[in-house]
Amino acid sequence: MTGIPSLQLNLCTPADFYFSEPLYGKSGQLKLSALNCKRRNSGVSGIEVKQSILAPIKAMDSSKTTSPINGNAGSFREKQQSGCNSGDDLLTNERDDCSGKSMPQMSSVGNSTNIVWHKCTVEKSDRQQLLGQKGCVIWITGLSGSGKSTLACALSRGLHARGKLTYVLDGDNVRHGLNSDLCFKAEDRAENIRRIGEVSKLFADAGVICIASLISPYRKERDACRALLPEGDFIEVFMDVPLQVCEMRDPKGLYNLARAGKIKGNFNSKTDNCVRV
Repeated sequence: MTGIPSLQLNLCTPADFYFSEPLYGKSGQLKLSALNCKRRNSGVSGIEVKQSILAPIKAMDSSKTTSPINGNAGSFREKQQSGCNSGDDLLTNERDDCSGKSMPQMSSVGNSTNIVWHKCTVEKSDRQQLLGQKGCVIWITGLSGSGKSTLACALSRGLHARGKLTYVLDGDNVRHGLNSDLCFKAEDRAENIRRIGEVSKLFADAGVICIASLISPYRKERDACRALLPEGDFIEVFMDVPLQVCEMRDPKGLYNLARAGKIKGNFNSKTDNCVRV
């Protein structure tokens, strides 16, 4: 990188030095006087070692830095001369009354309050350029036994053979981990889809082609997942396979269990997780 001075340090190793006093005081601040270590069996003096250790600090003091709070550029020396903050504030949380700039806007999302979106300089377009592909979500929906998972894996394999990075989010697979706390009541099924939608969004933002395969019967919930992404980045695929064919296949034995009354509500057109709306 240009513009950054090259620093060469000749530091003691843990086995080579001792300290005359504790490194950190009660406040947790580094005590510079404790850095006067003596190198054993060498010609390096304590002063030389101390100067080497302090070199990065001096370099930082004379350089420009970006505030972690408001992103305003300024030097530590300028803020020290203004006399507005302690050393701790300069390194951690610059205060509004010192910088003269307004604090970032706090947000409230769901049950989360006082949160701030932190923007990174590496964005989706950068990741897409690195991978040589466009991140998106291919959402496959349909009845159990309609072939969603089979299609998702075949598509993933085909894209992989063409040098494209993909990831499959299978409805049952996600319930083995992230969504293992959810059951199959209506609100939990909705939450299952919401979470997968959010994870799919993250994959797409990473530049990955995310293939989500789950029943997701309700248009409202699928539309909510679609709304998370830019227009055109959510591709919905409906496996239009008749119920009779799916029941004949019954790869997981769910239809037999439902017919035997061991799974309740699976064929209710209003509440069922097997009916696409």
